Amino acid sequence: MAKPLMAKATAVWLVDNTTISFKQIADFVGMHELEIQGIADGDVAQGVKGFDPVANSQLTQDEIDEAEKNPLHKLKLKHNPAAVGEEKRRGPRYTPLSKRQDRPNAILWLVKFHPELADAQIAKLVGTTKPTIQTIRERTHWNIANMQPIDPVALGLCKQSELDAAVQKAAAKKAKDGETMSDDERRKLLSTEQSLSMDPEPKMPTAIEGLETFTLSESHDDEDDKSRDHVPDADSFFNLPDSSDDEEDDDR
Repeated sequence: MAKPLMAKATAVWLVDNTTISFKQIADFVGMHELEIQGIADGDVAQGVKGFDPVANSQLTQDEIDEAEKNPLHKLKLKHNPAAVGEEKRRGPRYTPLSKRQDRPNAILWLVKFHPELADAQIAKLVGTTKPTIQTIRERTHWNIANMQPIDPVALGLCKQSELDAAVQKAAAKKAKDGETMSDDERRKLLSTEQSLSMDPEPKMPTAIEGLETFTLSESHDDEDDKSRDHVPDADSFFNLPDSSDDEEDDDR
């Protein structure tokens, strides 16, 4: 359901100028009923100037009158022809200065985990250019050594719904083209929520990589067993002559 502009200011105006119930106002502006009650008590939105929804073509007076008569009536946002298509973004996405340094990390994440996405889709998601995406794909970016893949949704560069829609569109295009996908590629085409819920793949530390097939041969085991069985006694370490031989030498 579409929400009015300046929801809190609109709620302030409705509380001050109408007898509409808190529940009706809360449903209309997308706030909690307790917040509306807080506005009426003066605990919430202090200093916020009311925004007249009638004067700004968000509500009609007839709609307000009907809601005041019937507590179960739900306020409906007035259709404004001038606002049609207003939410549709045209041109490149604007990225705040504070988040522009995170764009390369987001591009690296998309290239790594969703290689099926076209450059145009990535550019639209994070607000970048195709040459930048190409340098990251080819790992020729000037700062590639210091970059880490980070989810663009976590960085606030795009919405989860936008990312899922782009991934599904790429999957549909790939299926339409008749290209066969491997199991790994098919798993990557899942939404981010689904991929995060999957069990992580077991990883082997690089320090012991290659030793998983190492086994001791039987010959070594046999030699170890023989060495354990043959334990020399203490006398074998000292080659002492017999006492009888010493007595014969003394007699001579």
